[in-house]
Amino acid sequence: MRIAATALLVASCTPATRDTTDAALDPNNWTGFGRTGGEQHYSPLDSIDSGNVAKLGLVWSMDLPPQNSVSAPLAIDGIVYTATGYTVVRAIDAVTGKLLWEYDSKAAEASGRKLRQGWGIRGLAYGEGKLFVGTHDGRLLAIDAKTGSLAWSSRTMPIDNASFISGPPRYFAGKVIIGFGGGDVSSVRGYVTTYDAKTGKQLWRFYTVPGNPKDGFENKAMEMAARTWAGDWWKYGGGGTVWNAMTYDASTDSIILGVGNGSPWNHKVRSEGKGDNLFLASVVALDAKTGSYKWHYQVNPGETWDYNASMDMELADLTIDGKLRQVLMTAPKNGFFYVIDRTNGKLISAKPFVKVSWAKRIDLKTGRPVEDPDARYPDGKTFTMWPGPVGAHTWLPMAYNPKAGLVYIPAIEMATSYNDVGITRANWVRAPGNAVDGAAIPNFVVKDAGPTNATSALVAWDPVRQRAAWKVPTPGPWNGGVMTTAGNLVFQGRIDGQFNAYAADSGKPLWRFAAQAPVTAPPISYAVNGKQYVTVITGMGTSGAAFGALLPVSIDYRTQARRILTFALDGKATLPKADIVPLTPATDLDFKPDPAVEARGMLTYARHCAVCHGVDVIAAGHAPDLRASTVPLDPATFATVVRDGALVSNGMPRFEEFDDANLAALRQYIRRSNADWRIRTAQTPTGK
Repeated sequence: MRIAATALLVASCTPATRDTTDAALDPNNWTGFGRTGGEQHYSPLDSIDSGNVAKLGLVWSMDLPPQNSVSAPLAIDGIVYTATGYTVVRAIDAVTGKLLWEYDSKAAEASGRKLRQGWGIRGLAYGEGKLFVGTHDGRLLAIDAKTGSLAWSSRTMPIDNASFISGPPRYFAGKVIIGFGGGDVSSVRGYVTTYDAKTGKQLWRFYTVPGNPKDGFENKAMEMAARTWAGDWWKYGGGGTVWNAMTYDASTDSIILGVGNGSPWNHKVRSEGKGDNLFLASVVALDAKTGSYKWHYQVNPGETWDYNASMDMELADLTIDGKLRQVLMTAPKNGFFYVIDRTNGKLISAKPFVKVSWAKRIDLKTGRPVEDPDARYPDGKTFTMWPGPVGAHTWLPMAYNPKAGLVYIPAIEMATSYNDVGITRANWVRAPGNAVDGAAIPNFVVKDAGPTNATSALVAWDPVRQRAAWKVPTPGPWNGGVMTTAGNLVFQGRIDGQFNAYAADSGKPLWRFAAQAPVTAPPISYAVNGKQYVTVITGMGTSGAAFGALLPVSIDYRTQARRILTFALDGKATLPKADIVPLTPATDLDFKPDPAVEARGMLTYARHCAVCHGVDVIAAGHAPDLRASTVPLDPATFATVVRDGALVSNGMPRFEEFDDANLAALRQYIRRSNADWRIRTAQTPTGK
């Protein structure tokens, strides 16, 4: 089967979409976040295809504990490996679903204030008999894949700052690379670090933004980058964290980074409104052996909206204008689909794949966007951005099918308005306590942005012609990760609990499974003893947690089904019957309004709590909906959880600096939201 599948892949690729990036890899295994270094999220297996996928059935399922489960599994030699929650790693027999071993990193307890931002681990990597995975508190772990024992551990960031790891590391050529996040909440300077996969010894580190010039520059690239910054940028950290996207190009022996946004977001505060601020929001190629700079392409010069280039980057060989080109393809937050020459970083083409208001087009001569002058919210103006900082595409990956010649994007249509009224370089001070603070005032729930506000779709994109081939609407503004196969299939889950398969060439719906929970994690496909399987993890979590107010479904943290689901042809297993218990507001008959106190509590909630418990106190499954919780009703219990850290092991951070007045204001705001919900529920039982 292995030889036949590989031969079929090579034979079936048309000249326009010839693919060489996966040639040396075993199609039966899925060994990295995107299966291969080229990050295509593509399986060359074809035993399950568009003609027989209707026979796909559940083989086994495994329940998971109530922490983040939006993570990409691996499958190697008949064993499925998962990393969920705060880096709990499991090995499971792929055929029977039997748990083989479990390793708990105890990352939540070790994270301290780092726990205030971030959503648990999103994936892992494999190489040389080891699993590589990051922890929220900043360790890179190597775990023996056979035994589950720790092979080595390396601290990759300080324990006493706000940076954290949520994205998966990547293994390449005997090395493993890891980045981190945290630039939205603290003065962080981004970098990546590469380690020897056998020993954990640090090999090289590359900073993505320059530090204080008085300290000297690490290399010529940082010296060059510093010329694109202004003011005392290093005092703000600068940002540029590499928290997700990294791609290995074996053909050029390059590791390619997708670099994050600025810290703070507002370019006027961060860099006096001057300069491109390299290498923020850039695709950066490094020599994989030494970490030395090769080339870069910046998608958003002078980034100022929490746009970044941190979304997955797929490699392909495409025939464009009659010439075979080695390309990198990416669909970052800003709404344009980019095709870049991966040998030199030159832009080949860029077109919007969703509604875009911040720029008219990308100038192919300069590679720079032609911006709307009002997009940088000048002189107290408010500008409605399409897409918003959630992105036209989040970290949940797209996929590229070399047989179909199409890229499948989990696209989002959602606006955000920006202004910075009252904020200047002179008066801005970063909010304390690891709070989200971009030195700007975004409104994430824009109610007057038109009828297409807060929607999503699976978009099949032709990267050569730069246009949509087909499109399938999906519910709400949060979209699931994608996987595609040589069997002319595209798999994607949805927040309403459907796990779907479509024809890769046409988008025709071919198969559907009721998963009883949101399915947003990216699926994988692999083979054991000649039989092809598909595995996906269910449950809602990660950065979509903030937008419960915009979702068409209610997702309860306590009752949603977090499971590993594995499918094969003629699978006969079933899920237990779901007991649907409607989420209802807690009984709070003693509540009395106090608008002044509620206003103070709202500010605290927005800065510290909304990222997990949801905007407007409407949760989306990553953390409990506080309107339905009895904890805020009792001041002593509330203080025990929020200030004393009684639930740290569950992922609830401790806010030891909150005094009684602060806690009281926060409780008052949550109880106000509870009261408003009770009123709406009484009037409209189906309302949120």
